[in-house]
Order: sequence, then C-alpha cells, then structure tokens
Amino acid sequence: MTQGLGLEGIVLARHGETDDNVEPLRFQGFTDTPLNATGRAQARALATRIAQEGTIRAIWASDLSRARETAETVGAAIGLAVSLDARLREGDRGRWEGHTFAEIEAAEPERYASWRRPDPDFRFPEGESLAEQQARVTAALRDIHGAAPAPTLVVCHGGSIRVMLCAADPDGLAAFHRFTIPNTAVVTL
Repeated sequence: MTQGLGLEGIVLARHGETDDNVEPLRFQGFTDTPLNATGRAQARALATRIAQEGTIRAIWASDLSRARETAETVGAAIGLAVSLDARLREGDRGRWEGHTFAEIEAAEPERYASWRRPDPDFRFPEGESLAEQQARVTAALRDIHGAAPAPTLVVCHGGSIRVMLCAADPDGLAAFHRFTIPNTAVVTL
C-alpha cells in the first residue's frame, strides 16, 4: 500500500484509546491526552501480539504520552527501550484542540466542511496543514529508517499514519478521510 516511499521495514502502530477517542470525539492534536483504562488494555494486547511475532528490533514513538505509554508497554514486553521523536506527533489542530467535532461543526460549519473534504489548502486555525504534517512525519520516518535496525515499530497517531498512507495513494491527501485507523492498529510500510 505504501510502495515507493523507501520506508520498508517500518511498522506503524496507533496508540491505545484515550477519553477523547470515544464519543463525543474531540480534536486532540498536540494536546497530551493520556491513555484511558481501555487504551492501557489495548497497549498490553498490542505488546502481546508484537512479542508473539518476535521480529521487532527497535521502537520509536511520538513524545505525546498516549503514544509513548503504548510504545513503552510494547518495549517492556520485548525488552527494548523506546526512542522518542516529537515529529511523529498528531497534527497540530490549533485552536480546535479540546473541542468536540460537533462543537466545531456548529461554530465553524464552512471551515469544518473544508476539513472533512479535505481541502488540500486547508489549515487548522492556528495549527498546521495536512501537507505540513505529512512532511514532518515523513522526515522523521526517513531518519528512523536510516538509523534503526529493521523491522522498527513506530507508535504514533491516527492522523500521522493516515498522512503516510496518503503519500502512496494516487489521490494524495484528498484520500485522508478514506482511511480508518483504529486504536492500536498496525500498518506496515
């Protein structure tokens, strides 16, 4: 699915659930939302799955606690330390962070509709665009690919994984909302 990116051997996993990942959904972005009890259980299940496969040789994660804790749970199960890179963070959702999707849709319907299309020129108010997020995450993954032994597990965020899937999609970032990345889903690059 992501051929041509030159990132073979990178395995992406989304962090476990947070309270903002359940209805009513909230924009999290750079907000450091912790895992909830379900998210911790999901992280343990991911750790078991990764340990049974027995192939991961390095672990990297976003520095946000929801990703870091998920990665540390996996690392503890397979005896690997976790390296952090802030460039793996979720997209900077600016002033929308902490607000529910419904609140934003009601307060800024045109801007919210532009996000849901998504409009390639869309920028989160006081935040970043999907293109900026994609460039940031791609740079981090290229650096990790060059430095870490493969296969490398990278625990990050749904939006960060989606922008990477868009990099290989013929529709580019316009495909962003077509991808669904559940908590602790695993995607191999």
